[in-house]
Amino acid sequence: QVQLVESGGGLVQTGGSLRLSCAASGRTFNSYTMGWFRQAPGKEREFVAAINWSGSSTSYADSVRGRFTISRDNAKNTVYLQMNSLKPEDTAVYYCARNWGADQRTSLHYDYWGQGTQVTVSS
Repeated sequence: QVQLVESGGGLVQTGGSLRLSCAASGRTFNSYTMGWFRQAPGKEREFVAAINWSGSSTSYADSVRGRFTISRDNAKNTVYLQMNSLKPEDTAVYYCARNWGADQRTSLHYDYWGQGTQVTVSS
């Protein structure tokens, strides 16, 4: 069984920064691509960023590229999302998840999910 626990969300002003963390249980953490998704009220869950098992390859949604950075520490079984230059449209619940399939950008290819952490950006 894999458990993912996000932390680091909160309330921040426009232009501010937050760093989200996702702590994973299980020995096989460093074998999987990990991703971050977000879901705003009334909207579908959308892809934010993904990182491969070694950290050597990352991908981002166009809306966050250049502002967000995904990273991981396999020794700590943790994946991070550094969010800079935050905008009100970044307000959402952020989820980390484990990828099982070929497509990193669809939630259908993720099998384990955390409970989410709320990020609110005030204007």
